[in-house]
Amino acid sequence: MSDLRPFVAGLPKAELHVHHVGSASPRIVAELAARHPDARVPTDPAALARYFTFTDFAHFIDVYLSVVDLIRTPEDVRLLTFEVARDMARQNIRYAELTITPYSSVRRGIDERAFMAAIEDARLAAERELGVVLRWCFDIPGEAGLESAEVTTRLAVDLRPEGLVSFGLGGPEIGVPRAQFKPFFDRAIAAGLRSVPHAGETTGPETIWEALTELRAERIGHGTSAVRDPRLVAHLAEHGIPLEVCPTSNVATRAVADLDQHPIRELVAAGVVVTVNSDDPPMFGTDLNTEYEVAARLLGLDERGVAELAKNAVTASFLDPAGKDRIAAEIDAYTTAWLAAPGD
Repeated sequence: MSDLRPFVAGLPKAELHVHHVGSASPRIVAELAARHPDARVPTDPAALARYFTFTDFAHFIDVYLSVVDLIRTPEDVRLLTFEVARDMARQNIRYAELTITPYSSVRRGIDERAFMAAIEDARLAAERELGVVLRWCFDIPGEAGLESAEVTTRLAVDLRPEGLVSFGLGGPEIGVPRAQFKPFFDRAIAAGLRSVPHAGETTGPETIWEALTELRAERIGHGTSAVRDPRLVAHLAEHGIPLEVCPTSNVATRAVADLDQHPIRELVAAGVVVTVNSDDPPMFGTDLNTEYEVAARLLGLDERGVAELAKNAVTASFLDPAGKDRIAAEIDAYTTAWLAAPGD
């Protein structure tokens, strides 16, 4: 198979499963750590690379929350958000649904209206200056319990920023049943938000079923354990419920033993709609381009196959129809020009 890296690098892309704080590059994390010297996060980028080596999912959450603690002012929020968009622009990401956990910032003392203003200012600047369209998914940090669910729902429904399109549930799955969050998802859905909880990453298929039946999930974050339940796989395929798959993340958090054992092959072979995503890219030493290269290898794809995979994310997104058509057309035009170029 030919080297797809140059093709992937220039391919217009959309990303549906990527976290706000988890997208902070070592440079930005180091800058934020220097602003807040009482934090236990290293300020040296090389030391950060060692810091971002995880023993298991629980350790990842611990490290992740230490980085969350660096986001203490609206200026920090705005800096982080715009710089994440800048990194996306370098990868030719045209559209992203960025998962944000406002509860973590508000409970640390950031004024909730100032928080909303900061992300919206960064969103508008990113589209204007970088050509990156951002939308928000507000997610409940499951480990923080029902109080966090109440606060997140209130912020999403009562202070809804213009860019907010969906409502999620993140954090550890073990010991955090999905069903307890049903009333909050019901409120968010009634307000017009789309349901996109994490499920089936570190737990079994039953968590995915719970997300579908109790939280009315339209997409599933991760969902890798679905392959252990043929009935669930058939249900996902029949109803066109996309999975937001993050291969490198799954290995880094030990949810999957190694890339060659990743279930993406079985899922695609069964007709499940799969989108490729980076999750918390700098923390896992990856980016979206790398995830496409990984997926192409695992699935045996050529350029046309990679382009179709990219269009999966566009179709599964909550972008407006005109926006979807625009990016899909750009993917097609890019692919046609690439394949027609001499020497390719």
